[in-house]
Parts: sequence; C-alpha cells; structure tokens
Amino acid sequence: MTSQERPLQAILFDLDGTLVDSAPDLIAALNRLRQRLGLPETESAPLREVAGRGAVAILKTGLPEKNDAEREAFRTGFLDDYQAHCWQHSYAFDGVPEILDRIEDQALVWGVVTNKLKRLAAPLVEQAGWHARCSVLIAGDSTPNPKPAPDPVLAACETLGVEPTQTLFVGDDHRDILAGRAAGCRTVAALWGYIPAEESTGDWQADLNFNTPRDLLHWLEASFARQAGAA
Repeated sequence: MTSQERPLQAILFDLDGTLVDSAPDLIAALNRLRQRLGLPETESAPLREVAGRGAVAILKTGLPEKNDAEREAFRTGFLDDYQAHCWQHSYAFDGVPEILDRIEDQALVWGVVTNKLKRLAAPLVEQAGWHARCSVLIAGDSTPNPKPAPDPVLAACETLGVEPTQTLFVGDDHRDILAGRAAGCRTVAALWGYIPAEESTGDWQADLNFNTPRDLLHWLEASFARQAGAA
C-alpha cells in the first residue's frame, strides 16, 4: 500500500497564511512603529507577501528608510507590540473552522508546525480558540532547524505518535512543502496564503494544490468517505 493509499492519522498545518490571516495585525504593528518614528503608513500589499516570513522580512519590506542595523534594533519592540495585539484584526480563513471540525469528527488529530516564534504562535492559537483542540504546536524555536528542514514536522509526528507517511502537511510556502516532503508526509500547497505573485507554485511539487480552504475541505470529505467505504 502506498503512502497515498494509507488512511490519514493526522493533519499538520502551517499557521500564518494557512490557518490564519495574521497579516492585518502584523501590518498594523509595523505601521505603529512607523508612526513612532514619524514616518507615514506603508502600503499593505507588499507586506502581505512577506507576512509569513518573519520579523526580519517584514521590517526590511516595511521599513526601507532604515538600514539593517537600525531595523534589527527595532525588532524586539516590534514583536512585543505585535504579541500584545495579535488578534485585533486577524481571523481564521473562511472554511478553516469547518476543516478542523471535520478532522475532529473523524477522530483524527491535528497540529501546527510554524516558523513563528513560540511566544508569538501560542497566543495566536489561543486567541483563535484552538488551544485545547490543537494536539501539537511546533514553533520556529522548538527544534534546532526550522522549516524547510524536516525536523519540525518529524517532531510533530513523534509527539502525536503518528507515521509521517500517514500525515498530511498543509502550508502556503515552499518551505512547508520542502519540509513535509523531506519528512515523508503528503503535502498540500495552500494557494490562498501569502504567496508572491511571481512565485511558481507548480515548481514546489506538492502532492495536492488547493485554491481555497473549502477546496481542501471538499477533498477531505471525499477522502474520508472513501476510507469509510473501504473499511
């Protein structure tokens, strides 16, 4: 039986741009920093594309008036401000709550594997109302090597006690697909996420590609029905 024929044991998700649209609060924190520096607000569109790539990328894109050393000096304060306001404008993507409900209806486990720091990821999961439901949270500082290394995905599978070959990993960044494939998981490219317009997602070689969370939901429902019929 191939990995694609084996029944799923677990589904792992990236966080920013996959489960949650956190860009509005990241952009708001950036603009509060710009305001404190006496600078005008910046356009949100370029920042959305780097919202899942960490503070360094956000500050580089959103604070071009400063050099690398100056931006680094602002990073801790920017992150502290974002942490305090991480769920003011953020929200779960349309269809995500239904996906999580269906996974739990099937008595499967799900978790989060993100490159976001634990101190930022945990409050976001909690504010989304998922703290008691999320079976594992592996953050960017949970393992020595973050994505695209397979280490975080393998750590999540080990914590859950599931086989990577029977785990689906869903993410909106090439690093997610690389990490999932290297770990031995089936991979899903979340094309609704923070993907730059020039990015060629066809080169990622994900096992599955979905334009919206509801497309993923429909695939899961069909997969669950097939598994039930084969039981």
